[in-house]
Amino acid sequence: MHKIFIDGQAGTTGLNIHALLSTRNDLELLEIDPARRKDSTVKRDLIATADVVVLCLPDAAARESLSLSEANAGNSKPNTRFLDTSSAHRVAPAWVYGLPEISPRQREAIASARLVSNPGCYPTGFLTAILPLMDAGIINPAMPLSINAISGYSGGGRQLIEKYRTQATQQPDSLWHARPYALHLAHKHLPEMQAYARLDLAPLFLPTVGHFYQGMLVSTGLTRQHFAKRVTLEDVQSILAERYVNEPCIKVQAVNAEDCLDDGYMDPEATNGTNRLELFVFGHQQQILLLARLDNLGKGAAGAAVQNLNLMLNVSELEGLSIEKGIANGIATNHPTFVQEV
Repeated sequence: MHKIFIDGQAGTTGLNIHALLSTRNDLELLEIDPARRKDSTVKRDLIATADVVVLCLPDAAARESLSLSEANAGNSKPNTRFLDTSSAHRVAPAWVYGLPEISPRQREAIASARLVSNPGCYPTGFLTAILPLMDAGIINPAMPLSINAISGYSGGGRQLIEKYRTQATQQPDSLWHARPYALHLAHKHLPEMQAYARLDLAPLFLPTVGHFYQGMLVSTGLTRQHFAKRVTLEDVQSILAERYVNEPCIKVQAVNAEDCLDDGYMDPEATNGTNRLELFVFGHQQQILLLARLDNLGKGAAGAAVQNLNLMLNVSELEGLSIEKGIANGIATNHPTFVQEV
């Protein structure tokens, strides 16, 4: 039986991962006394006991927990494996990026790695949409890209959740329906977006928080100038569809999929409670919009972590997960706590 220690179980990502794993009989979840969660000696012993440690912590704390393992190992090679859901190690050379669908060899790399970094929610939507086009050689990597995205407020931290709920209770007629942020254009997800998309320039990324708890849309606009050769909407959709034809978590919709819209509008919450990611190709022959829809707490965080953990443990990749609409898979909604942005 595999022993798993979720370091940072009190946050939303940790809680959701725990919920997804707690009913499984192939795992033993190691618990830490909440009163001693900052006791480095206790934590070091748990880390040494675990087969895999899942870090659900802010960046600095994730690095600190990793250092406990390295210090405990002395001069020998440490055996404990780590899956980090923070952004601390996503572009670190020693770490494997935990997006199985990123390349044909990524699953094997994740399965054999000691150190795996869970991808960010926004990059998951962006990379799954743009990488097949980069790999096909039809996107010019020197051309700047612009990304617009909206996420539920669960991605913004405990204080933001409290603010949104207070606003909804005290001023229900003045809700914060859509508020762009990171206007300094230095969002912490940009390094992994640029690195794994192999772009010469970091994208111009404008995220927005919506007044809903979870769910996400990530869109990238492309014009004829972005392409190295002339392509059509159908070409782009075909490249995506062929790339993901055997990927259980990714569904590529038809060109200009009106049947996926609600009277012309896109619902960011449609994949909530699943580990499914949907890709859309909208537009016309002069302008193309790539759009990804996913649950920021599912395929964007806890679901992705469980998918990676399953690969690391050499068990069924989707064990404990659901990709079907409307089937709950343990991913919490409207939970009152959250300690990090994912």
